[in-house]
Amino acid sequence: MMENLVQTIKNSVQTSMDSHFEHLHRHPEVAFEEQNSAKYIVDKLRQYGYEVFEGIGKTGVVGRLKNGDGIASIGLRADTDALPIVEKTDLPYKSKTEGKAHLCGHDAHTAMLLGAAEYLAEHKPFNGTLYLIFQPAEEIMGGAVAMLKDGLLEKFPMQAMFGLHNMPSLELGKIHFTVGPIMAAVDNWEIKLTGVGSHGSMPEKAIDPVVAGAALVMSLQTIVSRNVAAKDSAVVTIGAFQSGTVGNIIPQEAVLRLSTRTARPETRERVLNRIREITRLTAEAYEVKYEISESQPGAVLVNDPENTERATAVAQKVLGEANVVNPGPTFMGSEDFAFFAQQIPCVYGFIGNGDTPMVHHPEYVFNRSNLPLGAAYWVGIVQEYLK
Repeated sequence: MMENLVQTIKNSVQTSMDSHFEHLHRHPEVAFEEQNSAKYIVDKLRQYGYEVFEGIGKTGVVGRLKNGDGIASIGLRADTDALPIVEKTDLPYKSKTEGKAHLCGHDAHTAMLLGAAEYLAEHKPFNGTLYLIFQPAEEIMGGAVAMLKDGLLEKFPMQAMFGLHNMPSLELGKIHFTVGPIMAAVDNWEIKLTGVGSHGSMPEKAIDPVVAGAALVMSLQTIVSRNVAAKDSAVVTIGAFQSGTVGNIIPQEAVLRLSTRTARPETRERVLNRIREITRLTAEAYEVKYEISESQPGAVLVNDPENTERATAVAQKVLGEANVVNPGPTFMGSEDFAFFAQQIPCVYGFIGNGDTPMVHHPEYVFNRSNLPLGAAYWVGIVQEYLK
């Protein structure tokens, strides 16, 4: 039965998915502003016969569909937010909102899940409880945490959750799985150095935060080269160094903004502790005061071994063995699906988008031939787990 799912999906819900995709692409909304996208999702789920729960994690939506007397339950998750980037394509369904666009494919992820939702509601090829999680604010690593804080897993208990993301550079239409850590934790910090300002001609009366900041930038670059094993992966990026206004004034403050990515939890702790230590010691050496503002703690996305192998087998039945890769690649990018994976067994896969510009690029285009493949995979997962 699974071998014919892709064609079955094309025959039954392809038109709907195309419509969802183009509508959402035309009307992008960024993190925690997805009110209209949420309303669109809610209307479709109710039309299909789902119980719908709104406002889970501010603009998140959960759909529930029960069938039969099965006690098992699983969740399928799609992200819904767009990016604050100007789209530079000539698509007939190009973004109509200035400065905002779906340049990561979340519109397609949502369309896939809505397509699967329609098919599953009509045919009900399962026995148990299905939860569809439409999560906001993935791009700022905030939506999953917000949904968890609103009691997602308490209100909607599930044995496992599954996610799927398109990935340019991977062969078109092939799904990739990897057991264990697959995406890095990201920690975005700000360090403020406070000195004493002065006229540029009298540096002896100043405590210069620019000099201290410059020394700190260089010292932080030693963390990966000298504190992380060569076989491990980590990145420490100082993406912003802001201080002063003109050349003849020694400023009072300097601000550094950091993005740190680590591939293992223990490496994350080591790197972050070294940032704290090096900042403290550099501040002491240059006699400036310092303040570190730490953001939402990052999390490495870790795939559950048993369920990853099981999902791989499902994908092989749906798409054919030649179109499923395990083990697949890992990435230093980050995904807040990791916070779900800290709570329950999770599986996150990548579907190849082919040779296109990378996600977050102004000319990125989702290859819509993946829509029926992703939807068929979702239906296959439901059939396997809710037998």
